[in-house]
Amino acid sequence: MARIDVNRSGEMEAFVQVVDRGSFSAGARVLGMTPSAVSKLVARLEARLATQLVHRSTRKLQLTPEGQNFYERSVRVLADMDEAERCAAAGAAPRGRVRINASYSFGHCVLMPLVPRFLELHPQVTLDIVLTDRVVDLMDERTDVAIRWGPLPPSDLVARHLFDTGQAIVASPAYLERYGTPRTPGELEAHNRIGSTYRRSAPDWPLRVDGRQVEMPVAGTVRAGDGETLRRLVLEGVGLGRLSLYHIQPDLEAGRLVPVMEEFNPGDKVPVHAVYLGKAGRLPARIRALLDYLAARLADNKPHRAAGPRHSRP
Repeated sequence: MARIDVNRSGEMEAFVQVVDRGSFSAGARVLGMTPSAVSKLVARLEARLATQLVHRSTRKLQLTPEGQNFYERSVRVLADMDEAERCAAAGAAPRGRVRINASYSFGHCVLMPLVPRFLELHPQVTLDIVLTDRVVDLMDERTDVAIRWGPLPPSDLVARHLFDTGQAIVASPAYLERYGTPRTPGELEAHNRIGSTYRRSAPDWPLRVDGRQVEMPVAGTVRAGDGETLRRLVLEGVGLGRLSLYHIQPDLEAGRLVPVMEEFNPGDKVPVHAVYLGKAGRLPARIRALLDYLAARLADNKPHRAAGPRHSRP
């Protein structure tokens, strides 16, 4: 008997999203539906299959053995359907809105210069850019792609590595003229070391001394909640700061900032990733186009040590 009145792929997608997100309400948010509508879809699926797929409770959702088997097969079927549609629409251009979340520093220094060319290549894609140093919940904020700096904690997000960046302790020429250039960790202790209130930032500055790494506590008269504010404070001569090279490279090249203590720089590299919800093989074309573009354009952003104009101690 034909089943043209049954939206089997819709039921399957609803079931997979519920399992992937861990609840009906979370799955409903991804699908843009109400939890009751998603629950009805899964219930209809169970009725049609004449078997229970999930055990429901107020605290958690647990798959039955039949549900686990159906989930694994459904993931493969949906992936095959997506691939078939991509192949059939190989000549179709990506289209639709992509919501991006990034830090102020990445947004201004890296992302914004890349936007014009991306929009030229994909004129049917629109970008919704939100800049904040707060770590957002992609599902709650309805974010498609977020740029994350530093090691990634365990999560359900899929990550795509973009590049690694080095870091350096820097100061403005005016600050060094007034307070002198620190040459040793002992001398560094006498300087105003600007810290960060960003919750994932390190509380200390790593230094390489006699072949071993030591930590210099950050102690100063001011702290900043985001990298761009910290950079501005350093540019204004308030104190020393330790910043990512991708953020300050133009300042180093122009002489607005000067690297100090480079002989003690441990050369640590910080990874930068694009993270997103879902599975790598089941991305909408608009999101895949953005990720491919960022990865290709940033592939040559190699980690390096600071190389700015040398400032002699007065």
